[in-house]
Amino acid sequence: MELRTDTVVAALEMAESSERNDDEPVDVVDYESLPLTVSLGTQMTAGAVAGILEHTVMYPVDSVKTRMQSLYPDPRAQYRSVYEALRRIVRTEGVWRPLRGMNITILGAGPAHALYFACYEKMKWTLSDIIKHGGNSHTANGIAGSMATVLHDAVMNPAEVVKTRMQMYNSPYKGVWDCIRTVRRTEGLAAFYRSYTTQLTMNIPFQALHFITYEFMQEQLNPRRQYQPQTHIISGALAGAVAAAATTPLDVCKTLLNTQENVALNSAHVSGHLSGMANAFRTVYQLGGVQAYFKGAQARIIFQMPSTAIAWSVYEFFKYFLTKHNLEKSGGSSS
Repeated sequence: MELRTDTVVAALEMAESSERNDDEPVDVVDYESLPLTVSLGTQMTAGAVAGILEHTVMYPVDSVKTRMQSLYPDPRAQYRSVYEALRRIVRTEGVWRPLRGMNITILGAGPAHALYFACYEKMKWTLSDIIKHGGNSHTANGIAGSMATVLHDAVMNPAEVVKTRMQMYNSPYKGVWDCIRTVRRTEGLAAFYRSYTTQLTMNIPFQALHFITYEFMQEQLNPRRQYQPQTHIISGALAGAVAAAATTPLDVCKTLLNTQENVALNSAHVSGHLSGMANAFRTVYQLGGVQAYFKGAQARIIFQMPSTAIAWSVYEFFKYFLTKHNLEKSGGSSS
């Protein structure tokens, strides 16, 4: 089916203009404002699909990033580049090894991103009405993204803990459920949220930068906010790169808290389990200095750019498709 943007936008403009008085100015309708008849469940479905695709398409690169952030990697797991890492992992550990832990990521990403996008949409428009009387507000976008992140991470954090442990070199777990049972038995349920405060400390500025950059780029590339896939891809990729580069030090600390890397903790003379963002920051610096905060930065940016581009292009497509479907449905019922 061919999707025709001009037809939908024209229909949207005609629909709105027919509801105005003749003396009122006619504004271009922002298709991002989902039809009022679209349910919350539909919004959440769109977000869930976008989130799952975001995490799965680039999952092998995420596995490499986790290993490259190791503070004391095994000599057989030291890599110079993302390409070299993937090639060696496939050759020495098998073709499926870079996908290890992806199933738990899918289970977490679906509901996490459903809440994430639904909350962002609701709060963005609510706050924009308050701050800028319905106009686009970067402050509203940043706050809405931060609030959505709190819900997203509450669901996603346990999956992140399991995923990172499955991705590490020589991971001792037979599978996802073995990892869950072992962590629960040896470290308790609190282990699944040990990195939650650090995750929020990283993701709130990450998502604030991400949403502000995305909305800013849309203003520059797509000021009428029509459905233009190329602008959503470019804006999403740039937003992901900016946010990833700025928050890599926090991601390194989060990875250490999630993996509880034994060799690294023993070298830092940490007894028991490492917890807390401040402790993680000190330990990373103690083990590798300032440069340790940027371990895996290349892999993280390579992962985030296409991931956020995929997420936004898929999500914007769903919004466009739902708007088009709603117009066709209302047009058919009125005829």
